[in-house]
Amino acid sequence: MSRLRVVFAGTPEFAASSLAALLESQHEVVAVYTQPDRPAGRGRKLTPSPVKQLALEHSLPVYQPQTLKQPEAQAELAALNADIMVVVAYGLLLPQAVLDIPRLGCVNVHASLLPRWRGAAPIQRAIEAGDSVSGVTIMQMDAGLDTGAMLTEVRTPITGRTTGGDLHDRLAIQGANALINTLDALATDTAQATPQPEEGVTYAAKLSKAEAELDFAQPAQQLASKIRAFNPWPVAWCALGDDRLRLLMANVEEGKQSPCEPGTLLDHGDDHLRIACGENGREVLCVTSAQLPGGKAMPVRDLLNARHARLATGTRLGARFDTRLGKPAAQASEGETP
Repeated sequence: MSRLRVVFAGTPEFAASSLAALLESQHEVVAVYTQPDRPAGRGRKLTPSPVKQLALEHSLPVYQPQTLKQPEAQAELAALNADIMVVVAYGLLLPQAVLDIPRLGCVNVHASLLPRWRGAAPIQRAIEAGDSVSGVTIMQMDAGLDTGAMLTEVRTPITGRTTGGDLHDRLAIQGANALINTLDALATDTAQATPQPEEGVTYAAKLSKAEAELDFAQPAQQLASKIRAFNPWPVAWCALGDDRLRLLMANVEEGKQSPCEPGTLLDHGDDHLRIACGENGREVLCVTSAQLPGGKAMPVRDLLNARHARLATGTRLGARFDTRLGKPAAQASEGETP
């Protein structure tokens, strides 16, 4: 089997899994491209990406251009004389001139079953949308956004317990394995590319902290899916008085309850919070893992034992609330402290 000269381009932990698999394969990684170091942590110290850290551990040449649109950067890439470029969550757009440089072009490891969930956050959007299956697609790259022909597809189920973090870690491993199999097939000229279907295209918009706030007027299933999708980032939350209660795991209680204000804490069980939600608060969201301000994420059983008073039945979540007056802070009378 031919040994391919590979240029690897990637940045986060998800990409580092593929680089690690490449380093254990028969193929030769001749250089690594990654995003410039970014400030991180409380001290905002410049920090190398996970891919750069792994590359340096293996004494690989590392390139960190701000863009690949400049002729100088393209000439630098061409001088590496690579057979193929592997791109995994790199974070830079590749112009057609770059796609044309390697002998076998560029391939991408994408964490969805294309053409569903093209774009920046396919893992979280699949869970948020209530999909029952996800996976990884290895595709040939073209000038479009995740529109290239598919070389390999691997599927994995999404259950009612799957979080964004769980699916991320699973797909990172499956994607790395699929990448090596695909490169082996390309090296022996046995790979077969299939154009993406024209139907079923969806786009996975980039996640933002702003969308992590929960609206308890939404259906329970929609809220439960969002909570799991946004764990571990950006983490779904709701107001608890003037603080934030972060919610990390939830499911839906079957059946309807009497009309109630959405966001009201109902009689809870030993290991979950029951929150009224949906139209007229008739549905019930059961939260089993949460985090109070200043505390650690923990099972609700432990949370209730430690801080039961703040989570008493009848407490209203989801709006800044004046617990002394029993009404939303925005309705407090003049002179009252909200």
